Amino acid sequence: MVILFVLYGCETWLLTLKEKRRLRVFENRVLRRIFGPKWDEVTGEWKKLHNEKLNDLCSSPNIFWVIKSRRMRCVGYVLHMGEIRRIYRVLVEKPEGYIPLGRPRHESEDNIKIDLQEVGCGSMDWIDLAQDRDR
Repeated sequence: MVILFVLYGCETWLLTLKEKRRLRVFENRVLRRIFGPKWDEVTGEWKKLHNEKLNDLCSSPNIFWVIKSRRMRCVGYVLHMGEIRRIYRVLVEKPEGYIPLGRPRHESEDNIKIDLQEVGCGSMDWIDLAQDRDR
């Protein structure tokens, strides 16, 4: 239930390294609270679980995989809406006009491409991939 509140609106997030680190810390803290410390029979002490053991005990997917799957599902919905809708134009079309100086901002298209590369579909066109609902 907590994950629903934490991930509210995650489809539109542009995650930085700092935010990813915070989410990872939060997830591990919640898992430690759920599984609790373990009794070590050799030393006779209670020990906190390390991150690797927490991930082994937890059967649910990693919080980043949940965010990526929600992002891809949202992109699929938007692309199925059609070119008439404004949100489709915001997602697909390039803005015209003044470009500010400095490092270019991350766009949602960049995040979609990164997510697809991590899933293993990086070589495919993301618009064509979103049109195919079975994938």
